[in-house]
Amino acid sequence: MDNKQEKARYSDEELQEFKELIMAKIDQARENYNRLKDNLMVDESNPTFKMMEEGASTLQKEMASQQAERQLDFIRKLQAALVRIENKTYGVCRITGKLIPKERLLAVPHATLSIEGKEIEARNKKQS
Repeated sequence: MDNKQEKARYSDEELQEFKELIMAKIDQARENYNRLKDNLMVDESNPTFKMMEEGASTLQKEMASQQAERQLDFIRKLQAALVRIENKTYGVCRITGKLIPKERLLAVPHATLSIEGKEIEARNKKQS
């Protein structure tokens, strides 16, 4: 392939690498979610809860609930990335149509926008 020509998509081998990374992240996110969920289920008759002020306990539960919801959202985004891998559209910016750099996908494996795409999206939001 000519170096000047941009790739249209990642190779099957690269997609497999991303799939393994995403599967590991899903496993970790599920562990985090289950831990947060278990913490929410702690029996309030526990002496440590009795010693806490009710307001602090409520705030702590609310924060744990929000964290659990963020973990579920993260899992959904990672699962959507797996679908894009199966469709061989993973790593293609949904705004520019160009490949998202591998470094970005390694850092944010569920990304659907390149940095350029994010900037275009931000400009469009400002104009609306």
